[in-house]
Amino acid sequence: MARIAGVNVPDNKRIPIALTYIHGIGRTTAFKICEKLGIDVQQRMGQADEDTLNQIRTEIEKGGYKIEGDLRRDISMNIKRLMDMRCYRGLRHRSGLPVRGQRTITNARTRKGPAKPIAGKKK
Repeated sequence: MARIAGVNVPDNKRIPIALTYIHGIGRTTAFKICEKLGIDVQQRMGQADEDTLNQIRTEIEKGGYKIEGDLRRDISMNIKRLMDMRCYRGLRHRSGLPVRGQRTITNARTRKGPAKPIAGKKK
């Protein structure tokens, strides 16, 4: 397994798809990196030689991409800032409810967690 930006990327996947295993690099960014470096997008990560891997590593470092720990820290700081301001979005984050206006009566189980039974509720 190749190690790029502190992440083990799978050998059996194509290079652009394997790069998406790095937090902060999506499909579009991965294809742009491959295009910039002249890497064949059909090539598998396991077939890439060490020189290609070093090119990818330096491009990710020097390219100004915000990835992994820096990105996670920025996202958490943005959420913390909203919560400190006590704005509506911050209050929704704090109470564990959907932030972007979704309904909560029937859905929103991802944010609210598993359903809790209500004592004495009749059907």
